[in-house]
Amino acid sequence: MPITEAEVLTALQTVDSGTGGIDVVSRGWAKDVLVKDGHVTFALEVPRDLGPKLEPVRAAAEKAVHALKGVVSVTAVLTAAAPAPQQQAPAKSGRIELPTVKFLVAVASGKGGVGKSTTAANLALALARQGRKVALFDADIFGPSQPRMLGLSGKKPTSDGKRVTPLSNHGIKVMSIGFMVKEDDPIVWRGPMVMGALEQMLRDVEWGEIDVMIIDMPPGTGDTQLTMSQRVPLSGAVIVSTPQDIALLDARKGLNMFRKVEVPILGVIENMSYHICTNCGHREDIFAHGGAKRTAKELDAEFLGEIPLDLKIRETSDGGHPIVDAQPDSPHAQAYMKIAERLWDKLNGKQRAAPKISLGNLFKR
Repeated sequence: MPITEAEVLTALQTVDSGTGGIDVVSRGWAKDVLVKDGHVTFALEVPRDLGPKLEPVRAAAEKAVHALKGVVSVTAVLTAAAPAPQQQAPAKSGRIELPTVKFLVAVASGKGGVGKSTTAANLALALARQGRKVALFDADIFGPSQPRMLGLSGKKPTSDGKRVTPLSNHGIKVMSIGFMVKEDDPIVWRGPMVMGALEQMLRDVEWGEIDVMIIDMPPGTGDTQLTMSQRVPLSGAVIVSTPQDIALLDARKGLNMFRKVEVPILGVIENMSYHICTNCGHREDIFAHGGAKRTAKELDAEFLGEIPLDLKIRETSDGGHPIVDAQPDSPHAQAYMKIAERLWDKLNGKQRAAPKISLGNLFKR
């Protein structure tokens, strides 16, 4: 019989809250229990002042639920109200270390609907085809799309009780909250719960040796993007935009956010850059053209390339075989391959600009 929410709550009633012999359920801390095919997630929403002391309680809650028959994996997130400003930790503290991952690249956009996730998936596949060991981490908690794009819908990662083994397809390793919830189930979580889940999916996964991890960021410049930028050792960020002015305004915001938190900008990609008619071969710039290239130049960022608006790109992604995998010799796939090659060169320090030297500093004693 499949595990139920009631069974999870019953198990949690055996977990002492550490506050006078009262269990976490009776305290009203157990929230947002989600169960799907043996994968369980829940939150422990605790008082703000107790949060830092209750990691052992969170671990005990995970252990209690994992002991239930039929449970494959458990993710318990410890959340609390935001601390007062004077209590907040420095921005660079508490970073998530991923020692087996060489480079981490955020693929981001200032707004939704510009093809960021499609770009992330195809770049990951392009890097893998070029001989890199690649992982793709889906950081879009509210709209996870990588399971479908990479042909992994309905599949579940396995766990040994301590570490989760990520799913693999098309030569890359993949982790997403979408593996743990139904495609049409909304995730109604507050900010701390989102960050707790993201951190655990990064930390508790057995990634193995990885050359590049592509992180499919959620759209926008909100709390998730800011916290991920501060907590995860990003090697750099790629900004995806379409050519029209409204998208470019948001792309500027996204680029400037990464710069403010000292994440290097690896470059800008113009998606849906132009359309070639399949019947007559006529080119049409539906959303204008070249706006991302001009914006990159204005903001002193590299323009990595342009990707057309094409039905095949959409169809192959929806079908779980992105175009780099489905049609690797096509012009569209080659465009992604060229961008991926440039990214790898930049990550490895090739064609690095000469250092700027201040003569004034040379003569200081």
